[in-house]
Amino acid sequence: TTTTQMEDIKRQPVIAATREAYKRCGKDPGRYRPSAEALRRRLMRGIPLYQIDTLVDLINLVSLRTGHSIGGFDADKIQGTHLELGIGKAEEPFEGIGRGILNIEGLPVYRDSFGGIGTPTSDHERTKMDIGTTHILAIVNGYNGKEGLKEAAEMIQSLLRDYAESDGGELLFFE
Repeated sequence: TTTTQMEDIKRQPVIAATREAYKRCGKDPGRYRPSAEALRRRLMRGIPLYQIDTLVDLINLVSLRTGHSIGGFDADKIQGTHLELGIGKAEEPFEGIGRGILNIEGLPVYRDSFGGIGTPTSDHERTKMDIGTTHILAIVNGYNGKEGLKEAAEMIQSLLRDYAESDGGELLFFE
């Protein structure tokens, strides 16, 4: 049997690819960890995961199982008609969920017409899911190519059907 050590987490292919994307964008992945890595490190330390609600829990479960950092958003709080993926700018305002103001300079960031809604490290307070959420948008960050993306998305759909009284929604893929 093999045992995973703390240092092995960042070497797992999906997490390593996200860390490499951070480096290429100009961010230190040791200081601003991808959420999937942070969740796995938390488990290895024996620290309980945050229990917010069923939607957040199922996104965290898929992230833990796949290594993909996954953004989970209340789709009705997203402003405008499209999202844009870019790189965080210096002094760009971003309030991470439960983290306060986050320095997203050099992080990959998804933006709606108002501003940033999420990074692979943290999602924004403005678009977070809560008990009143009826429509979600889940973004599976795949910086190592297409491998595992469909499976992660289908896992989210299955969990939504089983635990969130949902039809599972539809899958959309963007490159």
